[in-house]
Amino acid sequence: MTLEREELLRLGRELLDREERGIRSLEPLLESAAFSEAVQLLHLCRGRVLVSGVGKSGIVASRIAASLRSTMTPAIFLHPTEAAHGDLGIMAEGDVALLLSRNGESAELLALLPLLQRLRIDLIAVTARAESRLAQAARVSLVVGPFEEAGPLTVIPTTSLTVFEVLGDLLMTAVYRRRGVTEADLAWLHPGGVIGRNVTLRVEEVMHAGRALPVVGEDASLTEAIVAMMEKKLGMTTVVDAAGRLTGVLTDGDLRRVIHRHERIDALRAGQVMTRQPRTIDRDALLAAAVERMENNPGGPITALVVVDATGAPAGVIHLHDCLRLSAAGASGHR
Repeated sequence: MTLEREELLRLGRELLDREERGIRSLEPLLESAAFSEAVQLLHLCRGRVLVSGVGKSGIVASRIAASLRSTMTPAIFLHPTEAAHGDLGIMAEGDVALLLSRNGESAELLALLPLLQRLRIDLIAVTARAESRLAQAARVSLVVGPFEEAGPLTVIPTTSLTVFEVLGDLLMTAVYRRRGVTEADLAWLHPGGVIGRNVTLRVEEVMHAGRALPVVGEDASLTEAIVAMMEKKLGMTTVVDAAGRLTGVLTDGDLRRVIHRHERIDALRAGQVMTRQPRTIDRDALLAAAVERMENNPGGPITALVVVDATGAPAGVIHLHDCLRLSAAGASGHR
């Protein structure tokens, strides 16, 4: 390993360590009354959540506002500079302000305080300094840290931005959980995206069932299994015992491994070479959950899941290609 690579590795590990410590510093805040009160204010907000920050904190603030909007919390990013040139008029009684500033002394944010107070807008401050003017003026002060910025140039915000991002996710998640927002609810907010098209679809609406379901017995020959796979065109077949219960699957990959390992395959049976304990899914599971299970399979991505009924018998197969075709069809219809 060259000196440059060693230095890059050392620097990378140092950055990861500092950012991890920064995120872990949020744990005491989660247990605090301040965090619970902040969630309550956002949850009960009668108007909009105004999120703001200066510089790179402003970029994070904009992302937090977008995440809140996408999970059914009316939120907007208020640019602090534009606020001083007319955008203050967007504020109204009943709003909640969420202001981000590491040092809590950003002049642009402090300039907003008189109007927030006059309109009786509750302020949630996110800062690393409890003694700052922003924190002191807030109804709820979420004090993060202590943490160290990662990298040799500590004036460049790194860890602090990561902490702000994670805290924003924590607030967003807590609020939509408290509101009882479901994936089906999100379909109304994402009509033109993958969420809107597929979030309400369930496995049973897409799975191959009945005559389209490939099934062979454990005692079936490999020739019979290959025929079933070719006829149903799913690249696999389910394998069942004498009672019709699922005991495994036989895939194209299994067949390739068999051919490499055995000189003669004519005497082999499906039950001898099948993959046991295949991944399964319930018929009423969301299509998105099926895709996630296939992509995040512990042994590596797979392309199909078996749907079993109450008796343990295969009721259908959901294939990744069908899910991708649905997404592609939906995308072409929303151009």
